Amino acid sequence: MSTHITGKTREPRSTNAYVNSRHRNKNEIAEDYVELIDDLISEKGEARAVDLAHALGVSHVTVTKTIGRLKQSGLVRSQPYRSIFLTSMGRKLANKSRERHRIVTDFLVALGVPMKTATMDAEGIEHHASQATIRAMKRYLEKK
Repeated sequence: MSTHITGKTREPRSTNAYVNSRHRNKNEIAEDYVELIDDLISEKGEARAVDLAHALGVSHVTVTKTIGRLKQSGLVRSQPYRSIFLTSMGRKLANKSRERHRIVTDFLVALGVPMKTATMDAEGIEHHASQATIRAMKRYLEKK
């Protein structure tokens, strides 16, 4: 295993914050998509690629490619020119992502951050905070 220098200690590359961040960035896209698909189904009865593209500010081609990867991962079901549906695994991920977002938002508000700002900031933080950090935020909120 290759190593790198961090300060005066050597640590395996797998514990490198940059590597971990890149890994979380890959998961961030899947989490955003399944959460949005779940929201669209709840609000409109269906999730279409055009609605995803509009909401995310990306092209239809980008959505189509991402949906293909989500299908391979077992998170969604879809057919060409049809609505997109979450699998049970996709719904689980959407719920988990939504809960992480709620915890981070509530935590930021508890610190005095205005709701609008907390909601926007939580969108990025939720994907990059570790499970330990999310659990600590939740414990803090439960004590209040």
